[in-house]
Amino acid sequence: MKTITNFTIAFAVVALFAACGNTQKSAEAEDHAGHNHAPGEGHGTPTAQTAVGVNLKDDKLNAVYQHYTHLTTALVNGDLAEVKIAANAIELGAKELTNGNTLATLAAKISAAATLEVQRTLYADLSTDFIARVKTVGLSSGEVYVDYCPMALNDKGASWLSNQKDIKNPYFGESMLTCGEVKETLK
Repeated sequence: MKTITNFTIAFAVVALFAACGNTQKSAEAEDHAGHNHAPGEGHGTPTAQTAVGVNLKDDKLNAVYQHYTHLTTALVNGDLAEVKIAANAIELGAKELTNGNTLATLAAKISAAATLEVQRTLYADLSTDFIARVKTVGLSSGEVYVDYCPMALNDKGASWLSNQKDIKNPYFGESMLTCGEVKETLK
């Protein structure tokens, strides 16, 4: 029953983003840019990394990227339930992408994972896929940062995408929130 509820919520989120359109969402978010909300506060879903001003050249990938930022924020906040919701939305959106099967499979595994530790490990592979996709399609506006934490995954290191220069580490959350560095800026 819980899986059905999570799927329904994820479907509703995807439908909402599709109905609202990317430009409306960005404009609304920019209107609220001066309001300083702590991660997880404010407008329902945690949007500490909302993709304000960031638009990818591929509209379908851009829509999925919005859910990726939601997933990243949920991992930073250590919110297992929000991680599952964001991963479900990524899975649904990835099925619409060309060669999106790997991304959809990774998102499904994140959604099915029972612990944050497992979700964070899978997130590393999902981020690697996302980084490659964003580099391939490019951005039509804004900047995206490729962040790297050398201590992630038992000191193997892992990267992720962020819309802000400030490090908010999704691999450790509050325990090591600022561990990492910006390795690359995508424009």
